[in-house]
Amino acid sequence: MTSLLTNASAITALQNLSATNRAMQTTQDRISTGMRVANASDNAAYWSIATTMRSDNSALSSVKDALGMGSATVDVASAALKTTSDLVTQIKSKLVAASQPGIDRAKVQSEITQLQNQIKSVADSSNFSGQNWLSVDTTGSDYTATKNIVASFTRTGSAVAIGTIDVDTSKISLYDSGAQTGIIDKDRTAGSTTVAVGDLDISALTDSTTDQTTLKDYISVVDAALTDITTAASDLGAVKTRIGTQTDFLGNLMDAVTKGVGQLVDADMNQESTRLQALQVQQQLGVQSLSIANQSSQQILSLFRG
Repeated sequence: MTSLLTNASAITALQNLSATNRAMQTTQDRISTGMRVANASDNAAYWSIATTMRSDNSALSSVKDALGMGSATVDVASAALKTTSDLVTQIKSKLVAASQPGIDRAKVQSEITQLQNQIKSVADSSNFSGQNWLSVDTTGSDYTATKNIVASFTRTGSAVAIGTIDVDTSKISLYDSGAQTGIIDKDRTAGSTTVAVGDLDISALTDSTTDQTTLKDYISVVDAALTDITTAASDLGAVKTRIGTQTDFLGNLMDAVTKGVGQLVDADMNQESTRLQALQVQQQLGVQSLSIANQSSQQILSLFRG
């Protein structure tokens, strides 16, 4: 039936053209943003997963920064321990030299005193971002022996957890201003002598058998401290290696998460460009079809012409 009031062909053509325009708008949005899931309305499940994973990736980036700060703190402490090891070795050499009968031990002591002061200076200046692991005060209210370096961020369902790399500074500290338990300032016993490396003084020692024994005990005390420093440096070296491994892993993990999110929400630009061309053709045909449908009502006029 041909009607003046209802043009079914035009309605159908308009519906098809509107659908084509909507599809074309969607494709153009994907091309302009590079994403096929830019909003929750595009795909709620994928959008939710991508948003959560992006948030976790941001947290991983912060963890990587924290590892960088931790690595720098370890580097500072390691450098100080290496310097301290060299200085303690020099003290040991001075003590060995002082064992020679007739030597002026007061002058040797003046050299040892300078080395002792330098060790204290090295420990006090080993500070990074407000942290000093080598010069501490164990009696302070804010003191904690275990220092934590943020190393990981994990998610299990809705629960999240922060992992850390722990460093026991009680085993590496050189000075303890509160309880004197540091490697350099704690009392050590060798033979019948008890003394701290930072306090030993040979200026009053003579060539007597008793003083020579005391001098040998001093050498043993310094050697024990040197062993502790070497162990502390080795422990920090292991921590440094672990930090480096974890940093590399986090970089790879962040890349994997980024690629995974991309698989969910990124648009295939080759596919979208092909689709856009097809839709442009459909749009042109739709406009033409609507134009033809609108002309059909005009043909009715010819029936009424005389």
